[in-house]
Amino acid sequence: MQELKNDLLLRALKGEELQRPPVWMMRQAGRYLPEFIALRDQYDFFTRCQTPELATEITVQPIRRFPLDAAILFSDILVVPQAMGMNFEMKHGIGPWLENPIRTVEQVQNVIVPDVEETLGYVFEAIKLTKKELDNKIPLIGFAGSPWTILCYCIEGRGSKSFDIAKGFCFQHPEAAHELLQKITDTTIAYLLKKAEMGCNVIQIFDSWGGMLSPKDYDEFSWKYIEQIVNAVSEVRPVTVFAKGCWFALEKMSQSKASALGVDWTVTPEVARQLTNNSITLQGNFDPSRLLSKPEKIQEMVKEMIDGFGTTRYIANLGHGILPNVPVENAQAFIQAVVNYRKD
Repeated sequence: MQELKNDLLLRALKGEELQRPPVWMMRQAGRYLPEFIALRDQYDFFTRCQTPELATEITVQPIRRFPLDAAILFSDILVVPQAMGMNFEMKHGIGPWLENPIRTVEQVQNVIVPDVEETLGYVFEAIKLTKKELDNKIPLIGFAGSPWTILCYCIEGRGSKSFDIAKGFCFQHPEAAHELLQKITDTTIAYLLKKAEMGCNVIQIFDSWGGMLSPKDYDEFSWKYIEQIVNAVSEVRPVTVFAKGCWFALEKMSQSKASALGVDWTVTPEVARQLTNNSITLQGNFDPSRLLSKPEKIQEMVKEMIDGFGTTRYIANLGHGILPNVPVENAQAFIQAVVNYRKD
């Protein structure tokens, strides 16, 4: 891979000593930007994901506006189950929607592990176009959902506050649940290795619904599958794992081959450092709703956050995706506060 003009993110992942942390925002390629809204009004969600030129354009929109240290490819975690034969749609006012969710053992047995080059070629094409557009200025992050998070949508059939149907299926049919989780894991490994081959510099795994599980169930139904992915992909690229609501697992996760762990806003920098024995790069943990504060307040809180984590082994980010109603100037204030950060 060619050398990057700005490799701050890669250096943070290696644990190098830095004057300021790198900064990017989860869901930075998206719904708070007027230029994104213009495209959203023209094309439906999965058309944007599946059209390489549109995915590339959306990926680079925030890079044109802000001094970010990384781009994250515009896509969705549900492209993986789509490739496995589940016809997810994005319904207005509802979000992810699967007409025939998985509710039986037989359905699990019928789920395929696809050839990712055939089924997800549009993602790889988008990476190629995006790399050309970025011109080695900054790293490109590729991502996937954790097998547990994907399973939640496949069984529930839509978003949920508690994913009781998905959890119930796992507890009633653990063998089938593990079969499905393994199929998702195998597909995801092939998908992420191809993303790395096509030029993604860093890989992130999103375990959005890990916090729905007890620590014991998390080990059984989520972490052991994430760890398979980390073990395979970390051979070729640094991997960040973001498990929302899972601070209880930070210690165990810090002992894996992951290069960084994302943390949400429910844990302090001090506790996160303590749980991980200061042995791994941490990423986060600004509450996305806090971007609705006044810009001066945002800048003050960002400084406080970096003071708490330190500038080494740290990536400044939000504790989850940016909200659609965040004013552009507030996102700018967040990013600028990191870029201008100086230790007292």
